[in-house]
Amino acid sequence: MIDWSSFAYLAAAVLFILGIKGLGSAKTAGTGNVLAATGMLLAIVATLYLTRVVQLELILGGIVIGALIGSLLAKKIEMTAMPEMVALLNGFGGAASALVGISEYLSRQGETTGGMVSIAIVLSLLIGSLTFTGSLIAFGKLQGLLSSQPVTYPAQQVVNALILSAGLGLGVLLATSPFSELYLVLLLSVALLLGILAVLPIGGGDMPVVISLLNSYSGLAACATGFVLGNAGLVISGSLVGASGLILTKQMCEGMNRSLLNVLFSAFGKHVESKGADTANKTARSFTPEDAAIIFSNAETCVMVPGYGLAVAQAQHAAQELATVLEERGVKVSYAIHPVAGRMPGHMNVLLAEANVPYEQLVEMDDINPEFPETDVALVIGANDVVNPSARTDEDSPIYGMPLLDVDFARNVFVIKRSMNPGFAGVQNPLFFNENTMMIFGDAKNVLLELVTSIKES
Repeated sequence: MIDWSSFAYLAAAVLFILGIKGLGSAKTAGTGNVLAATGMLLAIVATLYLTRVVQLELILGGIVIGALIGSLLAKKIEMTAMPEMVALLNGFGGAASALVGISEYLSRQGETTGGMVSIAIVLSLLIGSLTFTGSLIAFGKLQGLLSSQPVTYPAQQVVNALILSAGLGLGVLLATSPFSELYLVLLLSVALLLGILAVLPIGGGDMPVVISLLNSYSGLAACATGFVLGNAGLVISGSLVGASGLILTKQMCEGMNRSLLNVLFSAFGKHVESKGADTANKTARSFTPEDAAIIFSNAETCVMVPGYGLAVAQAQHAAQELATVLEERGVKVSYAIHPVAGRMPGHMNVLLAEANVPYEQLVEMDDINPEFPETDVALVIGANDVVNPSARTDEDSPIYGMPLLDVDFARNVFVIKRSMNPGFAGVQNPLFFNENTMMIFGDAKNVLLELVTSIKES
């Protein structure tokens, strides 16, 4: 008899890989999502066929309810809240793996556990549980329900190491000893606690990296669950998620010139004053959109630098309207994209795509930096650390060595910000005090719209 489920899992794996590849470009991201979703549907159907589920109505009901909730969230969630949604989805994935592990362990009551299946059950419980609570803490920090500041206390890393050791020890006991509900409860408790304590000391600005890492964890938990259930589809998809999550985490750390250990254990984000960037006796120059319009009227080139402030203000459409007005006047407009701008990789690309910004105008950091010295106007919209010259010049700065956009080399720099507050790194930006920098304070969307009106009237 032909094992159709194996063919289905293989086809699903191919669709997953093609879907991930499609997500690498804004032009193909939509197709990539459709391919990956089709692969998941195929895997679900194959699993139902393979397991011969008796209560098919209950399973289909769950699928319908889940699909409705997912569709509603996808339509209602703003792009600025997408990291929070991803954090929750990671948490749900970890919780699902932990629940399967609990179910499989309880089904073996009275048996002496051992072998690879028992190890896989322990990994499902341990990784899935800490992913669940860690993701909830990440969600709370991003949503503002918890303080975005790192929460630290003396000997914190020692305590976490002891808790991790306890979890590993309980895992060994659970895998090698006769059935024990006590070991099960203790392991779950330790894993849930570890997820909380591991994420609390990480600042809100580093949550995107944490979310990417937790995404990898959820994939590893799913892979372990696949071994528990003997399901090739789960093993394949979990491995893909685990590997891609680790690669993304590595790329994000490289984009900030920091190691993963520094992200996880440095309590990065506490407010500090770097020694080399002395701005105490300097004053930022405040301008109005009307003032900026005069500079723009004589410009031939403009590079827009979007940051998280643009996302918060939902100003992508206003930015595109400004670009259209400038292009009608013969100004060449492009958008400088830093790899970690916003709160997720590709955040700015998706936001600007929503406003129908031509993909050709989105220029990556390495390609746009050589153009800044010949740029008439660099317009920074809600960006901070990614344009901070301290990363280039101040060895005492916590962001020293981080790749940045060289906007300070442009002839004129306009910075749209709500206030002079520092970015998530907690350091002041000397760019704001440069002689060629003009600050425009206010909501990014409102400022851009006022700028559009002023340019039209000039």
